[in-house]
Amino acid sequence: MTSTEFTRPTPSWPRLDGVDLLRGLAIFFVLMNHVNMRLLSAKVPYTRGLPPQLVSSLVWNGQFGVQIFFAVSGFLITSTTLRRWGSLSRVNVREFYQLRFARIAPLLLGLLVILSILHLAHIKDFVVNQKVGGLGRALLAAFTFHINLLEARRGYLPAGWDIMWSLSVEEMFYLFFPLACFLFRRGRFLVIPLLMFVVLGPFARSRAFNPNPVWREYSYLGGMDAIALGCLTALFVARRHLTPKFLWALGILGTALLVFSLGFSIRAYTWGLGRNGLNMTILAAGACMVIAAVAQTQWQAPRILTPFLQMGRRSYEVYLTHIFVVLGFFSLFVAANKPMKAVPVLFVIVILIAGLLGELVARVYSEPINRWLRVRWGDGPRRLGSVIESAEPITQEVSTISN
Repeated sequence: MTSTEFTRPTPSWPRLDGVDLLRGLAIFFVLMNHVNMRLLSAKVPYTRGLPPQLVSSLVWNGQFGVQIFFAVSGFLITSTTLRRWGSLSRVNVREFYQLRFARIAPLLLGLLVILSILHLAHIKDFVVNQKVGGLGRALLAAFTFHINLLEARRGYLPAGWDIMWSLSVEEMFYLFFPLACFLFRRGRFLVIPLLMFVVLGPFARSRAFNPNPVWREYSYLGGMDAIALGCLTALFVARRHLTPKFLWALGILGTALLVFSLGFSIRAYTWGLGRNGLNMTILAAGACMVIAAVAQTQWQAPRILTPFLQMGRRSYEVYLTHIFVVLGFFSLFVAANKPMKAVPVLFVIVILIAGLLGELVARVYSEPINRWLRVRWGDGPRRLGSVIESAEPITQEVSTISN
């Protein structure tokens, strides 16, 4: 069944608490992981005596956090595209790129300027050594979205540059996304390449097919399966209304997969899921199930979770700026002679200050420039779109998927 009816964009932008909560959870794991890596590099044995699974769940789930980001990103971009243009085949390629630039570029360019200044000033932990090509090579990789490839070939960049590997994966996907929407005019055909990404993802992360340990974590295909799952989830949610019982079952199953992936990661590895690259796929699938459930139920989080929700809403700003907080407070920790009792305080302070810094950067820099660019390019509040269906009926081309 194919419909030719399309809706007008709506002026609203309702928040999805469940999605923001997932992003808040993801950035939490990234922050915990990066503090942990600094402590280990300084040979601080703070995990001694703790249960291995507790340690793994709290401080070694950074990569899983990025995978959740990818799934959420695929869902939001596809949903917004559908709401903005009515169907994927009607996407305006120029406007799509303008919107991505307005959202991503201001903060990214600002970060690159700061990192370049710190490199030229020879500030410790910010100097890009010649082994990886120096500052010029790092800037080229950042601008052309192949930081991940550079690191797989030449070694890790300083932490402030290294975090941009995920942007390389994400933005490379979105570089071709509107073109794919234009080429695969009917929704059912776009599903085919998306499913191919899902299938190829575990192979890209598998030790048997990818001997390079850095490339197993940072490869394009190794992250694009989660983005593709997010896209498929948006298409699925847009084309049908699910019953409350089904939504509850979907939400419970998705939550169970998330708990298993994040809370029983060691068991998953003993089962071979990590070695075969399937653990990340299971995690992304669980995240997408939760996203589908909260998208249609419009679940609202209890107020006690507000800090996580706000962290999720500013996750992009927190992600790109948190390294400065991590390195700064870690330096103070080392200067204090690495007191073991201060380790929990270090984790808490980094999370709090990173969240506040992300909020500040969003309010005074990235969001104002984002709005200014969009207005300059003829955008406006009535064209923002929404990931939540409004009172107007949404009938889209993607309803052809199952027929």
